[in-house]
Amino acid sequence: MTTIGFIGSGNIGSTVARLAVAAGYDVVLSNSRGPETLTDLVDSLGPHARAATAADAAEAADIAVVTVPLGNYRQVPVEPLRGKVVIDTNNYYPDRDGNIAELDAETTTTSELLQAHLAESRVVKCFNNIYVDHLAALPRPVGDPERSTLPIAGDDDEAKQTVAQFLDAIGYDSLDVGPLAEGWRYQRDTTAYVMPYAEPGTTYPDWSASPAQAQALRTALDEARRYRDM
Repeated sequence: MTTIGFIGSGNIGSTVARLAVAAGYDVVLSNSRGPETLTDLVDSLGPHARAATAADAAEAADIAVVTVPLGNYRQVPVEPLRGKVVIDTNNYYPDRDGNIAELDAETTTTSELLQAHLAESRVVKCFNNIYVDHLAALPRPVGDPERSTLPIAGDDDEAKQTVAQFLDAIGYDSLDVGPLAEGWRYQRDTTAYVMPYAEPGTTYPDWSASPAQAQALRTALDEARRYRDM
């Protein structure tokens, strides 16, 4: 049985964990406050879930999901994630994370920062461009015409294939955007961020989920590049 380890168990982490358990995975959850604070979440997920420290969740993981505020990325344990596939859900919010000079200068991307920290892990950027309520609402089985697509980026093709298989299992198709350096195309404040999955005419926080297939996502990603190149 494949185990998904979570470094961070907030809104995105807990939602991905719920989808993973429903798809038959075991999950190990952690946060910065200690395993005892995750009792209610673990109880709601059932016998395929348990809580642990971040180091233990990383150790147990076949695939790890890092979903912590970006300003805390250096606290992600390095050694137990060595060689492993790590899904990075992060976005940069300077008012929350503090200013990060390399990101402000656009000389790197959020996932490249995490990859530099986890130098011997295989980081794949995913789950950062979809609103958490939409993530919970949009999974569909293989072949469903309303199945949505999530973008992935990474420097390791085998790692991206592993993440694509995980997405397939939890109800999503995937679109390979390229290396981590291309991850900016679906970071916050781009056309591929959140809005492809929002029902037109609805607004936050009451916007409805709307399926987004690969072509719609490609269009949004291409628009992000056009806006940047203007």
